Amino acid sequence: MNFTHRTVWALAAALGAGLLQPAAVRGQEPDLTGLPAQVEKLNAGQEALRKELQAVQRQLQQITSLLKARPAQPAAAPQPPLPAELVTDGAPFKGSPDAPLTIVEFSDFQCPFCRQHWQQTYGQLDRDYISTGKVRYVFRHFPLERIHPQAFKASEATECAAAQGKFWEMHDRLFANQQALMPADLVKHAQALGLDETRFEACFAGQTTARVRADLAMGAQAGVSATPNFFLGVPMPGGKIKVVRKLSGALPFATFKSTIDGLLASPPPAE
Repeated sequence: MNFTHRTVWALAAALGAGLLQPAAVRGQEPDLTGLPAQVEKLNAGQEALRKELQAVQRQLQQITSLLKARPAQPAAAPQPPLPAELVTDGAPFKGSPDAPLTIVEFSDFQCPFCRQHWQQTYGQLDRDYISTGKVRYVFRHFPLERIHPQAFKASEATECAAAQGKFWEMHDRLFANQQALMPADLVKHAQALGLDETRFEACFAGQTTARVRADLAMGAQAGVSATPNFFLGVPMPGGKIKVVRKLSGALPFATFKSTIDGLLASPPPAE
């Protein structure tokens, strides 16, 4: 029998497993007829293990290569600090002027997330906090002109409606009809609300442009870069609020509720 080094290894393994115990121990002459098959089986098992080990090593090499080639993740952009205060005078608002807490929304009438806020959260805020005198709700314009080309004129239209005492009616109508914000559509919305058409069209010719631009500048200075954004604060003298919290995005009512209830329970000082 021609034994290679693998065969010798297999024989040693077989001895360790009790396959080739001495005859005196087993009480009979050893039977070596099945030994070649057993040795072959052990050799095959060793070869299979070797191949599996090689496959695992190749996979580890591939993973290592991918990790090395992966670009470094950019560091998260630092969040701008909260503005110390915001002016609320001159902006449309709902609720009691004496409410202990104010929310200032920066919004865009063509923004789908602003509409989502109006659809899913704003109404309940109105019922539970604004109409009950707990919160004063202030609206500021922040039309994202590069991606929402109709938003700026829509903001102007609401300010022209405000001049006739119907800002919130126009506000609700534009969010309800967000697909119809072209200038001709805005005139039709004014007609549907019963506004004086001559006054509205004269105003809509540019009388409120500076007003919307001022809101944009205020929002940018406060760190607004997307809509909707909400600043929560307590009233200060001079038509301002001291900002104490910021919320961003079309958040569920529960998020507003927990934030508002916490601030109402432990109101921060205005000074």
